[in-house]
Formats: sequence, structure tokens, C-alpha cells
Amino acid sequence: MEQSNAIKQSLFANYEMAQQFLDEVFPNGNVLDDSYQKVFKHFDELSIDNFKAINEYTKMSFFNQGITFNVYSDKEKGVERIFPFDLFPRIIKKDEWEMLEKGIIQRNTAINMFLWDIYHEKKIFKDKVVPEALIASSPYYYKAMMGVNPPGKVYTHISGTDLIKHADGNYYVLEDNVRCPSGVSYVLSNRDALKKTFPHLLLDHNVASVQEYPLELLNIMKSCAPESVDDPTCVVLTPGVYNSAYFEHSFLALNMGIPLVEGRDLYVDKNFVYMKSIYGPKKIDVIYRRIDDDFIDPQVFNPKSVLGIPGIMNAYREGNVVLMNAPGTGAADDKAVYTFVPAMIKYYLGEESILRNVHTYKCELDDDYKYVIENMEKLVIKPVDESGGYGLLVGSKATKEEISEFKKRITANRRKYIAQPIMSLTVHSTYIEEERKFEQRHIDLRTYCLMGKNKNYLLKGGLTRVALKKGSLVVNSSQGGGSKDTWVML
Repeated sequence: MEQSNAIKQSLFANYEMAQQFLDEVFPNGNVLDDSYQKVFKHFDELSIDNFKAINEYTKMSFFNQGITFNVYSDKEKGVERIFPFDLFPRIIKKDEWEMLEKGIIQRNTAINMFLWDIYHEKKIFKDKVVPEALIASSPYYYKAMMGVNPPGKVYTHISGTDLIKHADGNYYVLEDNVRCPSGVSYVLSNRDALKKTFPHLLLDHNVASVQEYPLELLNIMKSCAPESVDDPTCVVLTPGVYNSAYFEHSFLALNMGIPLVEGRDLYVDKNFVYMKSIYGPKKIDVIYRRIDDDFIDPQVFNPKSVLGIPGIMNAYREGNVVLMNAPGTGAADDKAVYTFVPAMIKYYLGEESILRNVHTYKCELDDDYKYVIENMEKLVIKPVDESGGYGLLVGSKATKEEISEFKKRITANRRKYIAQPIMSLTVHSTYIEEERKFEQRHIDLRTYCLMGKNKNYLLKGGLTRVALKKGSLVVNSSQGGGSKDTWVML
């Protein structure tokens, strides 16, 4: 369908095409992509008022289900918001997804092997593939994990790989999240909302299911249980109701049918972990932890932590309990270490990387530092150890004062910062409430990979995140972003 026909319809009236960006719905500038023909027709038949009513119903449904997140910015600290959801889905074609699936599993397999190596033989350092000084300077590289043997050699049971599709039509990995990647509950909630709102829309398409994720996660948890345990008891460990991802913690525990616990619900006795219950102590075998390393055990990490369980690291070292993800995975979560992942793939797997990295400048290197300082308006500057879109600077959108301030920050701590070119993220048709119509907005994709003993699983879909602010490239919900349902075609 040509654009000239599309713009006659109310919801897509005056749909503006920014030629410098690839529009996934209208990839050829004025022609609707074949995969969106039925979806576009479905939305095209709705009046503005009808769609507004449907959109409001969906928002209220999210609120009533508690599908929210907390904002931790200085201006809005502790504010709870409905997670913004755009009803127009993103479609990924079968062959495109097959390439992504192979690349994501390849990448996470190599990262897992890297983590085993740096806590054991350290061969990759000896062969000078990755600088040992880079890892040694990471705050997430822990002596407490040296020589620890997680069951099946699995460190990264749950990984979140962030990808963008560039204007050249290729996918690029933006970063790897292997500590406590969040957002999968929104993937399942988005799909459920779309099913309830437009039930016939999904029936008209052969879309991969996402609803099996909780069962797959539970199977991964059980597969990694201590070898002496036949019927493992699994729990989800949360910091509590004030955590920004608490909805997700409770959602996953409920859908897996396992207890949601806080640190105060658990204790360690003779290097075994027990849960307090009305029926007495219950031994715990596998813990899907959503508490950061620093707070997991006050006897080993932060002594002031009241969120963790004293002695749990001893139980973990003895092999009496499994922690998912393993402590110390943050050594591979560092955005400076990200640059070496293709080399890790070549080193451990003997393969070329299927997925591309975004070119990255490491400010601790003199030449890179000089280039970054002289070209900040062309770059995105990121701290290596933060998430959620916090602490970054998009040079093209920054003021002279902001750039000057960031130069001081980088100079004061060069190891903390990397920089990347400003990538032309693809755009997607997104309903903008204030305008009462669809407009182009930038998107990315977070995928979810599970790894267990001799078992890998990649969720066929993911969290398509949307930068709802016009012209913004920052998609994080904490920075005003929203999400879409992601359809992987079968």
C-alpha cells in the first residue's frame, strides 16, 4: 500500500516520513511493508475516538494489574508510573529472527565461557586477548568468586541483549546485560493486553508465543540445582516493594508458582539456606536473585546491607545453593568489556561474530580519549557501570554547559566512560496521545536468553522499547520511553 493512500486515514493523517531514518513499517519511504498489511488495515479502520477509548482502557488495565515502574531520577525519585504501552506491534520476519537467535546464543555462550575463564584459568589474559588490567579494574570482578564452580559452569542463566536496527538495515548489539536484566514481565503483559484488546489481530498472523517463558525459566532453575537434589525448591529473591522492578519479581514468581521472598525470609544454617514458613524451615536449593551483588551477603560484600542473607556466599561456595545469575557476572556487563565480545567469540568458539558491535571508544585509551573530547557533539557518552539510561549524554542534544561538565567527568575518571557514534535507530509507527495520531519514534530491542545445564532458550520476541519523546534516541522507561509487543513470525 502506498503512502499516498495511507495518509487519507484518520489515525495516520499527515504521517511524516523522516527520510534519514529507516521506517520499519514504511521501509521504502512511501510503501507499506508486506508484513504490516493486515495490521495497518486493522488500525486504519478505527476512528480516532474509538482508538483513544481503546488506548485508555489498556492504560487502566495496566494500572489495575500493577504494571508499573518506579522512577529514580533526582527530579522524580520514587514516582510510580504506568508502563507506557503502544498498541501497534513491531514485526520481525522469520529469517531475520533466525539470524538474531543464532547470534544472541553465540554471544552469550562466549560471555559465559569468558566468566568461567576469568575466575579460573585466566587463559584469555595469558594469551593477551583481553587486558587483565581492564577486568581487574572492574568493581564487579570479585575475589570471592575465584575458583567457585557453579553447576554446569553456568554464570549467566538470564541474559538481556540490547540490539538496534540501523538505517543500513543491519542489527547491532548495543550492550549486554548479564547481572539482573529486567523487562520480560512487560513482554508477557504486552502480549496479553494485545490479545484482550484485538483478539482477531493475532489470529490473522502466525506469531510465535511468548507465554511459555515462566515455565522455561523454572525449568532452567531446576536444571541448575545442586547435583544431590532431585526435586529442588526454587524462589525469587526481591529487595522489596520499593524496587523499580518489583512488579516483575512478583509477576515471575506468581507465574512460575514459586515463593517470592525477601532477605529477611531466609537464613543460613551450617552452610544450607532455609526459608521461614508457618510449617517450619524449608531448605532452598535455587534462588533467582533480583538483588545486586553488593547487597546479597553483608559478610562478604557491603556490611551495611539489610537486604541480603548473612552467610549465603559460604553456602554458595559449598554448592548447597545456586544463585542466578552468579555473583561477579558484572565483570562481563561492563560497557568497556563489551568491545571485546567478538574477540571472545573467536577465542572460545573459533567462530566469527554473527552480530556486530557498535564501534566504541574507550576513554581510558589515550587516542580514544582525545577523539571523544574533541568530538563529543557526534557521540553518545556512557558510564560503563550504569543502566536504565542514567548518566549518559547524547552529544547532538546536549548544551555547551552539559558538554563542558561531561568533559570534566571523563577527565576525572577515564576508566568509567565509553563513547559510541550516534546511531540512526530505526523508527516505528507509534500512537502519540497528545497529537491523537501515529508518528515515527525510534525503537530498540531487548532479547532474553536463558542458559542451563545443556539447555539454551531464547524467547521468540522481546521488549521493543520506544523513545516516546520526539527526536529522542533514549528508549529507557526511566527516561520517558515506552514499549511495543514484538511479533516474531513463524
